[in-house]
Amino acid sequence: MDPTTDNAGPSGNPGAARDALEALRAEIAKAVVGQDPAVTGLVVALLCRGHVLLEGVPGVAKTLLVRALASALELDTKRVQFTPDLMPSDVTGSLVYDTRSAEFSFQPGPVFTNLLLADEINRTPPKTQSSLLEAMEERQVTVDGTPRPLPDPFLVAATQNPVEYEGTYPLPEAQLDRFLLKLTIPLPSRKDEIDVLTRHAEGFNPRDLHAAGVRPVAGPADLEAARAAVAKTTISPEITAYVVDICRATRESPSLTLGVSPRGATALLATARAWAWLTGRDYVIPDDVKALALPTLRHRVQLRPEAEMEGVTADSVINAILAHVPVPR
Repeated sequence: MDPTTDNAGPSGNPGAARDALEALRAEIAKAVVGQDPAVTGLVVALLCRGHVLLEGVPGVAKTLLVRALASALELDTKRVQFTPDLMPSDVTGSLVYDTRSAEFSFQPGPVFTNLLLADEINRTPPKTQSSLLEAMEERQVTVDGTPRPLPDPFLVAATQNPVEYEGTYPLPEAQLDRFLLKLTIPLPSRKDEIDVLTRHAEGFNPRDLHAAGVRPVAGPADLEAARAAVAKTTISPEITAYVVDICRATRESPSLTLGVSPRGATALLATARAWAWLTGRDYVIPDDVKALALPTLRHRVQLRPEAEMEGVTADSVINAILAHVPVPR
């Protein structure tokens, strides 16, 4: 993923918004080394009003990435460490009795923010995991029958460890389907890892992003202008049919017990549209669909046990489908 930029006009202009969002790469790179695809995925999710599941082993800067993004976009962010004893009200907020007024008042939880970092979401029971469902889908929280809207923009960035299963509660399919993208955070290359250690030796403190030089380079106005421009990006009937054919092929794959739903097809169309705009085009091409197919679809399919035992992965199945579904000309 390597979006290009064009000359920008005043703030709020779509061209200026694209330049501002492109500048996020350089700004976040002051704190996080070598995670450009993940940065792009988070920006795509913001443009599509979606949510992101970040998967990677401990220590690959998943938390730092989200914090740096919030700083560079000048967004409010809160972090929740998900644990087995976390209650839904610890996330959403609750009614608290005020002895002075003899009334109950609502105390908002950490979900009332622009960018919620749900750290190790698979370490909390399903009851607490499901407390995010309404917030993610409806962008509101209902407590005691009263709906309370969440701020805009609102994005949940949830992290999970793919190699540790003891004491975890795998996310159910309904919850996974609420995430627009699943981004895998790989271990850094040798060169990038040397760069990380050199920065730490020179005094880099991951808890002090201001000292690292991370400054706001975009804001909510840029994001709103970008969303409006993405909504005007043209999608031809051939591209729509191409997305449908890819998703229908997952439902017919012998390696899968669960294919992509129509919601997943809608998500792929939306992410491809956002990616097309980020690359400087006002129309979607098949390569845009291919570029976003893996992060958009990998968590929406379920492997057959026998295929999993043979080393088949969701990514390999989707790549095989992309290679076989006819590409529109």
